[in-house]
Amino acid sequence: MLAVPASHVTGLAAILFTMLGVGGCVIMLREFKARAFLALAGHERMSHTLVVPAIYALLLRDPDFDDYDLSAWRVGGFGGAPMPEGTLRALASKLPDLALMNTYGATETTSPTTMMPAHLQAAHLDSIGVAVPCGEVRVVDDDGHEVPRGEVGELWIGGPMVVPGYWDNAEASTREFADGFWKSGDIGSVDPDGFVRLFDRKKDLVNRGGYKVYSAEVESALSMHPAVAEAALVARPDPVLGEKSHAFVVLRDTSCTAAMLRRHCAEHLADYKVPDFFTLLDEPLPRNANGKIMKRVLRERLG
Repeated sequence: MLAVPASHVTGLAAILFTMLGVGGCVIMLREFKARAFLALAGHERMSHTLVVPAIYALLLRDPDFDDYDLSAWRVGGFGGAPMPEGTLRALASKLPDLALMNTYGATETTSPTTMMPAHLQAAHLDSIGVAVPCGEVRVVDDDGHEVPRGEVGELWIGGPMVVPGYWDNAEASTREFADGFWKSGDIGSVDPDGFVRLFDRKKDLVNRGGYKVYSAEVESALSMHPAVAEAALVARPDPVLGEKSHAFVVLRDTSCTAAMLRRHCAEHLADYKVPDFFTLLDEPLPRNANGKIMKRVLRERLG
């Protein structure tokens, strides 16, 4: 199923090129709607797709999810953003034969940079996989120096799949490429076994009085609450701490309150990571054409 733009590396490389390579068939969904996706996937006996985590969350929200025949679905790829642990567990429960595979890449890498072997996904829910054989992932500090394994920094990506620069934009190329590596702008780590972890975009990090709050960790904790359909964390200016965190939460159960969510977060997170503010919603979060949450729009709502 092609349910993301074909102009993007996900649709082009992960779906179209992959199916050409194996002589497969591509089912094209012009515009993503959860019910249309489920109906077409069942009717056409879809066996493979790769979409952003938000799409999986929206599929699970459909009240008739269990009525669709998804027994042919064998491989479920995902990338573009961290997958909340609550969504992973719900998928494993409802579709036990579905092999979930985390992938990570960008338009600048023209293909995946990391992939999670399907049989290892359950044991590494917090990882985006290992680097592809031809690729290399470095973790560097703010001065561009590589840090030891396990430490956190910006992910730099190298390999033959990485573009040499930006077309007709020497300034951006100089700024975002160095030593044959592309500076991803993502914060993460690589453990001693080579498993890569992704914590946040540098621009989405909340710096709360010197304490770093990674939005993916907080969003994952929120997703484990049964009343939460989806969540996004952004920074809001604060005159004392510099920034505080603000969670936008879409509810399945509107009887849930901010106080209940705050208590839930306190059970799973350090106190400084618990959101300072909540906005509870009954409508989906804003997304771009690729299905990614547009946090810029959420920050604008805060003024």
